[in-house]
Amino acid sequence: MIVPAKRITIIGMGLIGGSLGLALRAAQGANIRITGVDVSEDSLNTARLLGAADDITTDSKAAVKDADIVFLCTPVLQAAALAKEIAPYLKQGAIVTDTCSTKSYLMQQIAFLLPAGIHYIPGHPMAGREKSGIEAADAALFDNKWYILTPKQTADKRAVALVRQVINLTGARITVMEAGQHDVCTALISHVPHIGAAALVNLLAYSEDQDSSIKLAGGGFRDTTRIASSNADMWADICMTNAAPIVDSLDKFNQLITQITQAIREGDRARVHNFFTTAKKRRDGLLQLELSASEQPLSNGH
Repeated sequence: MIVPAKRITIIGMGLIGGSLGLALRAAQGANIRITGVDVSEDSLNTARLLGAADDITTDSKAAVKDADIVFLCTPVLQAAALAKEIAPYLKQGAIVTDTCSTKSYLMQQIAFLLPAGIHYIPGHPMAGREKSGIEAADAALFDNKWYILTPKQTADKRAVALVRQVINLTGARITVMEAGQHDVCTALISHVPHIGAAALVNLLAYSEDQDSSIKLAGGGFRDTTRIASSNADMWADICMTNAAPIVDSLDKFNQLITQITQAIREGDRARVHNFFTTAKKRRDGLLQLELSASEQPLSNGH
């Protein structure tokens, strides 16, 4: 399928932006022209070398003038600032979308920045890895991963359809939800786990024998804390822009930790056993749901 979006600009040629460029190039070949934008000339040169971008520049204003779709693939606070910067230079009918992990904040910020005739269709791919940067980019990063769109009900239907067409090319599974619902869900399943992984790594600082603890750390610790190696700028922005849902989930998490702490302190084996049994049943059930979902055809529905 050849999509009508011929010129695509990707601002932020890191893991997500670079992978997006690679995936679109693999699907569309010479049918599209991709302009990559970044503050790092090294990242831009690597992006062009890998084939993630045809044209490269550090000038976001010039890069968007002829773009049919502009992807903002930066940390949240940078995305809001970039939208303001590029707004006067977008052509009529252009579409702006993003790949940021929080949606309500950006929708509130960007809604007032874009001129009439410019369409904003927010998005968030539930894909990533602990390594960041263009060097980690992978054309298959989005394969069979959820890609969430959170357009307003009043959003231009043609613009939404075009963004869906483009995202389909990456192999992602598309779903649509309201921005607030997205932020609550991602706080629980993505944002708090990242905070927990970082906390576990920082807990090593409290060890009386840190060197031995690190030396003995096995696969369980490495697997559990893998995502703590993610980009700090991105996660600081996420916490600042999705604070209420994150704090709510952290409060509930703290309650669980307090309960199991008390049970262990009191030597209540039955409560401790129930804690792990409940978690195992829930986790095993989640794995079955993931397996069932992976066997379903890619969805274009809500």
